[in-house]
Amino acid sequence: MSTDTTDSTLAQLGWKAFFSDQLSAEQRLECQPVRVLSVHRGRVTVLGEGFEDSIASTLPTPGGPEDRPTVGDWLLIDRATRSLVRILDRTSLFKRPAPGDDRRVQLIAANVDTLFIVTSCNEDFNVARIERYLVLAREVGARPVVVLTKADLTATPERFVAEARALQAGLHVEVLDGRDPAQAARLAGYCGLGETVALVGSSGVGKSTLVNTLRGSDSIATQAVRADDGKGRHTTTVREMHRLGGGVNGGGWLVDTPGMRELQMADVATGVTEVFDDVTAVALECRFTNCSHLDAPGCAIGAAIAEGTLDPARVQRWRKLAREDGENSGPPGLRRSRKQGGKRR
Repeated sequence: MSTDTTDSTLAQLGWKAFFSDQLSAEQRLECQPVRVLSVHRGRVTVLGEGFEDSIASTLPTPGGPEDRPTVGDWLLIDRATRSLVRILDRTSLFKRPAPGDDRRVQLIAANVDTLFIVTSCNEDFNVARIERYLVLAREVGARPVVVLTKADLTATPERFVAEARALQAGLHVEVLDGRDPAQAARLAGYCGLGETVALVGSSGVGKSTLVNTLRGSDSIATQAVRADDGKGRHTTTVREMHRLGGGVNGGGWLVDTPGMRELQMADVATGVTEVFDDVTAVALECRFTNCSHLDAPGCAIGAAIAEGTLDPARVQRWRKLAREDGENSGPPGLRRSRKQGGKRR
């Protein structure tokens, strides 16, 4: 991140009353609030009023798995020593069980206002994956927007739009060619001054291309997808905040994230309920309190599927996410016992 942004005011960085209300009178005098722009091994790049630097990311008294800085966090640093004092409470936190080790938590981004769920109008389009991101957004309270890229590669972009909008009532869906500044400008309304927008999606869907277009820059490397299966290679390797200019692009912040091959669900029961509100509403009508909603006679879910009011594929995805959330949530020991019990069944 270049140093020409060090004159940013706190408001431009996304500072809100929610954060200032957490500061004591003593902390206002002795500490400086800064925002995390990127995370590296043992250090974070931070930006505040008149200050930009790389500092050690270790807290004085480390606590739980979420007590470490991630991109978008607001920190208090000591004005004299520039050392990290505390991480301010977050308005939102995107996280997932670490791939290959569900005992650890991988932090994705914090204090995000809007989540761009980016997928392309080709082989990458996957309803189940979009639903997973919707669950994450609803769980933390961020506004989800599905951004369909590479609209120039299909003669029927409206088909992808219709499938995405069918996932949830009132869902915002934008379809565009991410290389076209005029089309990308339609996203400016989500990127107002001090607003933080995170982009998530598979490798190769055009997240970095979209960030470059919105910023009017080609500073972020991009790569072409493979011709045989439409899949992309990992170009973005770190999570990093990028500032947008004022005017048409709003002056907000974009968080570009590496493509995720695996997105396990944990601690997202509320998000699952909200994204699948049509299914959960029927489940609440079921006369069986412990119903598996599979093939029990008289099950409300089974009856709705038979009547054609519920899509069996959507119900199956709901079951899978709810089961996955149950297995991955809670203390590590409890999670392992749940999974082992599931395997025995």
